Amino acid sequence: MKIDILTTFPHMLDPVINSSIAKIAAEKGLVDIRSLDIRTFSDNKHGKTDDYPFGGGDGMVMTPQPVFRAIRHCLNDKTGSRPKIIFPTPDGKQFDQPMAENLSKEEHLIFLCGHYKGVDQRIRDVWVTDEISIGDYVLTGGEIAALVIVDAVIRLVPGVIGTLNSALSDSFSHPLLDCPWYTRPEIFEDLKVPDVLLSGHHSNIEKWRFDQRVRKTKDRRPDLYKKWLKEQK
Repeated sequence: MKIDILTTFPHMLDPVINSSIAKIAAEKGLVDIRSLDIRTFSDNKHGKTDDYPFGGGDGMVMTPQPVFRAIRHCLNDKTGSRPKIIFPTPDGKQFDQPMAENLSKEEHLIFLCGHYKGVDQRIRDVWVTDEISIGDYVLTGGEIAALVIVDAVIRLVPGVIGTLNSALSDSFSHPLLDCPWYTRPEIFEDLKVPDVLLSGHHSNIEKWRFDQRVRKTKDRRPDLYKKWLKEQK
């Protein structure tokens, strides 16, 4: 198995990658894990990877250009079948053991570690195959979540630990999930930011964001949606 972790803080990952179960898997030649610095793929001379969100709001959003380029770099280094591209995010599908078992059968996994307010929605729409949450809380970035998932997955790769059967038998600040976020450029590879975010009409923007949050929560976390509905009464 090959695992690429795209991050703006590779120094956070390397100590874990070079120790414990990850080190054992690498020494056995069963798993190849590498961290790639997204900044090195930026067209900006300062390695800038984020910008202010369209429509206003606090925080910064990771811009698409360096991430698109980084993912394409990983895809050019072919290992066979098209890899799963995983985005650790609080509004993703809840991570569990069956999911880890399924991922352990893949030849190639690419993890995208977000930071700031998140990543431009077009990155998620075009590239991400799996959006995964390790719990209903928010971390500073996606690195720790990616490492949690990687650790759970690689220990299930046959040969990594002594007895696979043992491994296989192992036992938010707001009730609504987040809405999509976009940043510059307005149009990227014919993918356009929703018009409402460019309108400057703040009440319409807030309504759009709220409607997106409700729709996403209802679709992905019906338990949270039902709880939210109950609180509205």
